[in-house]
Amino acid sequence: MKKILIVEGNLREENQSFSNNGIQTHTESLKDSLSYFTDKLTFDVVNPSSDQNIQVISNQLEKYDGLIWGGSSLNIYNNTPEIRRQIEFMKDCQNKVKKILAICWGMQVAVTAAGGQVKKANNSHIGIANGIEINQHGLNHPLYENKDQKFNSPAFNFDEVIKLPENGICLASNKINKIQSLYFKTNNTCVWGLQYHPEITYEKMISLIQFRKDKLIENRKVFKDESDVEGHISFIKQEILRTDKEKRMMELKNWLKQLN
Repeated sequence: MKKILIVEGNLREENQSFSNNGIQTHTESLKDSLSYFTDKLTFDVVNPSSDQNIQVISNQLEKYDGLIWGGSSLNIYNNTPEIRRQIEFMKDCQNKVKKILAICWGMQVAVTAAGGQVKKANNSHIGIANGIEINQHGLNHPLYENKDQKFNSPAFNFDEVIKLPENGICLASNKINKIQSLYFKTNNTCVWGLQYHPEITYEKMISLIQFRKDKLIENRKVFKDESDVEGHISFIKQEILRTDKEKRMMELKNWLKQLN
């Protein structure tokens, strides 16, 4: 059995809102997706923004075979106490856990903790990222073994990495984000980072769009009106019909293989 630490990036209040609306938390999505590939995993979960026993967890990080840090609705540049706690915990993880998979918000925290930079993106992904293309570095990296060179993926982000950590390597890009995935090593830790969400289904992305519909129209202004939202949801539903589940989650499978 491999022991995995899952780091929950959302605040407890956000997760409660998810649960109240029948939407899986990102931790629940991760557990389901990882369990699709193997039943030989045990999970611990930590929330650095909320948990009072974070130092206890920090002192035991060496016992984990790997760590996965998932998504969040937070923005790293807001620099709140909750965000600073996540960055400090990530620094600790990058000293003590040998293999980290950092997804979306997790990648942004990992990059920031290692000296890179994240900013608000000029454009956003709402439920789906189109035309992600693996570059030559990515084609030679185990992250993308058996993955199509060009693919679409579930994604939901308003921010992007603009500066890699020292020795960081970009593995894939698309028209929205130049850095869709990356690799870097710090201390004895190997970090694989993804800006998109192979662990989240398109169905959940549709639920998130419906859940955040008013904010997406009124605050984010990424949709003109409800009809515009429904048109985008229809587009994602078409992608569901074209998508192979295992290929969508191939990055998870490949990361798990590296734990052996």
